[in-house]
Amino acid sequence: MSKATTAADSAQRSLISAKELARPRNRRLYYAILTLTVIAFAAAFLYPLWWMASSALETPRQFAEQTPTLLPKSVHLSAYKDAWTQMDIAHFFLNTVYYAAGGWAIQMAVDVCAAYALSKLRPVFGNIVFAGMLASLMLPAAALLVPAYLTVNDLPLFHVNLVNTPWALWLPGAANAFNIYVLRRFFDQIPTDILDAAAIDGASRLQVLLRVVLPLSRPVLAVVSIFSVVGMWKDFLWPLLVLQDPDRQTLSVALHRLSTSTTQVPPTEMIAGLTIAAVPMVVLFLFFQRHIIGGLSAGALKG
Repeated sequence: MSKATTAADSAQRSLISAKELARPRNRRLYYAILTLTVIAFAAAFLYPLWWMASSALETPRQFAEQTPTLLPKSVHLSAYKDAWTQMDIAHFFLNTVYYAAGGWAIQMAVDVCAAYALSKLRPVFGNIVFAGMLASLMLPAAALLVPAYLTVNDLPLFHVNLVNTPWALWLPGAANAFNIYVLRRFFDQIPTDILDAAAIDGASRLQVLLRVVLPLSRPVLAVVSIFSVVGMWKDFLWPLLVLQDPDRQTLSVALHRLSTSTTQVPPTEMIAGLTIAAVPMVVLFLFFQRHIIGGLSAGALKG
């Protein structure tokens, strides 16, 4: 057997070699186990979503039955309609979209500039600053709640109270250490020769970033954007602390407040509200899952 054949066989080999998989009995057993495993994991992840979406289609009496059903006994869209209008889900939905869009814009501006400076400009003590950013990832998020709240309650130097304003959500999340790490890792792979050529042509540092680095970084920018939007959308504890005005709350905080309010909300309407809150992020993941995997695995440039 030649070296090329051996290398090709080893490249295709996983848990079971190609020689063993060529046998009909082993192949049938392999694909049967693989199919059952995929179905089991898919059911474990998809059933809660299906239960949530289908339960809102039932009446409150059917929902309260002790025996759960895989399919709803009857289909009623009134719960979704009532949740959208009577619970004012539309208002809180738009609030969340506004906060997520603003947080994404500010986070991208700060993180891209920080990663570009640490990767290509090489400032003094840049490695120490970067190490401090990474060290912040080791801290639990709950440990930072009190210092962050005291900061937004009385912004240092300016002495401005940011509570009940969008800036209370946007500023604490502007410098995201994980996003800066991912962006810097990608920027490090961009050949310096390309940037030097742009500088020789008269481009400034900012023009190099906008016209050279950012167009080459579209995959990783898509990944960071998705992480930023999802993080802002699903965050609950921090908006609960800083958005005390009911009219300015996000969707997740509003649903929690409505579930604990004195006004009795039918359980099917609450489930419908939770479904509406979850649908945008599920759709976002389904559309951009390839960009997430491709952006994180993007390492080098070919040219």
